[in-house]
Amino acid sequence: PPAVIPQKNKPFIKSRFCRGVPDAKIRIYDVGSRKTSVFEFPCVVHLVSDEREQISSEALEAARIAANKCLVKFAGREGFHMRIRAHPYHVLRINKMLSCAGADRLQTGMRHAYGKAYGKVARVKINQIMLSVRTRPNMIKHAVEALRRCKYKFPGAQKIVMSRKWGFTPYSVEEYKRLRAAGLTIPDGSYVKIKGTKGPIFKPKD
Repeated sequence: PPAVIPQKNKPFIKSRFCRGVPDAKIRIYDVGSRKTSVFEFPCVVHLVSDEREQISSEALEAARIAANKCLVKFAGREGFHMRIRAHPYHVLRINKMLSCAGADRLQTGMRHAYGKAYGKVARVKINQIMLSVRTRPNMIKHAVEALRRCKYKFPGAQKIVMSRKWGFTPYSVEEYKRLRAAGLTIPDGSYVKIKGTKGPIFKPKD
């Protein structure tokens, strides 16, 4: 696998002081059937980082393409919703050296060594979720296989874990079923809202 880039110093982000930063390679963070209701995709599989490192935006994009291709092939375009959970904000710098003929006269070596912005990386911690896939119970094995293929695009070690939560919600499967049976859930895209105990007794007419 590629070499691990360790985290060093403070996060260095694009700002009015750090200009001319090339855009991150990854532009799409949600793929698949994003608008499918929270009821339909109860199962979630996560790819979790097992190392404190930096992941380049190029690696994230390569992983997204590999996983999407696998899931579309086996689960169908409407059979999953994948989300990239790591976002590249940290800017890497490079001290460019000339390598053409006669460059030895122009080269400065380590003089004025502060580099130019080179690319963006995401900083991940141990046990941080990098990718998540929500899907139907019969498609779990395909989601696991897609995330296994992602691991080859990243440096360091990752784990594939099954979530105990319902979809991308913060509620466990048992808790979600109980709330839904009690009529307290309001579908909200890939999440769910819980009705509060305050407010009008009767639902206002539209």
